[in-house]
Amino acid sequence: MQNGPDYAVAVRRPDGEIEVMEDRYTSLTKKVKLFSLPFVRGIFSFADSMIVGMRALTWSCSFFEDDEETEPSKFEKWLDRVFGEKLEGILMTVVMIFSFALAIGIFMVLPMLIARVCRQVIPSETAMAFLEGLIRIAIFIGYIKLVSRMEDIRRTFMYHGSEHKCINCIEHGLPLTVENVRASSKEHKRCGTSFIMFVMIVSILFFLVIRPETLGMRILSRVLLIPVIAGVSYEFLRFAGRHDSWIVNLLSRPGMWMQGLTTKEPDDSMIEVAIAAVEKVFDWKAYLDENFPGWKEAA
Repeated sequence: MQNGPDYAVAVRRPDGEIEVMEDRYTSLTKKVKLFSLPFVRGIFSFADSMIVGMRALTWSCSFFEDDEETEPSKFEKWLDRVFGEKLEGILMTVVMIFSFALAIGIFMVLPMLIARVCRQVIPSETAMAFLEGLIRIAIFIGYIKLVSRMEDIRRTFMYHGSEHKCINCIEHGLPLTVENVRASSKEHKRCGTSFIMFVMIVSILFFLVIRPETLGMRILSRVLLIPVIAGVSYEFLRFAGRHDSWIVNLLSRPGMWMQGLTTKEPDDSMIEVAIAAVEKVFDWKAYLDENFPGWKEAA
């Protein structure tokens, strides 16, 4: 759970107790003024979320206990000897770069290459752009459905659902209790899943008008336009999160549907973990006092 620069990660230890880690992360958009400009801040906010997410996962993984102690390999010993305390940060950076490059290849370049196979039977460039976008969305849905079959990923999606439920509970003026959280929605308009969905939809609009002739230039355009597409998508996500109208809700609906894949209903023990993280960085009682006067009497 994150509140401004402060974030908290809660983990249920093997003994059943909940341990919470609180830390602070200064956003890239705060460090560099240029990065905070509209349509620029989107890509850097996405990078921020990846960095904080990796930190959270790394800390939570430290609670995993192997049944047997394994001797580090020669390669692991060499890495530790060469990089020392910097090793964890270097590995995190390498993983992020590799993941980002892989995502570009799978979700941006691959759909274009698959769509090109149909060029002989679909001469229309407009139809090709739509087909590429549909293939991109299909690949993403298939990927999510595939990984969600893994037990660890399914549990991650359940914790994702508990996070959303806590936020929705508070934003609807309800005390943060297990019962109220359980009854709240697991979908939220500001979710990163909605951001990814917006990226895919906005990319269709961009590639309808940007049509390089050669294959190399088409691939390059898919890569170079990612910051622009991410910037536009982020601005819409930001706007949708702050406004509640029928047209905003309608445009947000595809992203909310997609959250049906990345969020699952949590059990009460997971809700307790999410509540512990919220209470570490956010005074929800003060928020309810300010925005929902009389909530104590209603409760």
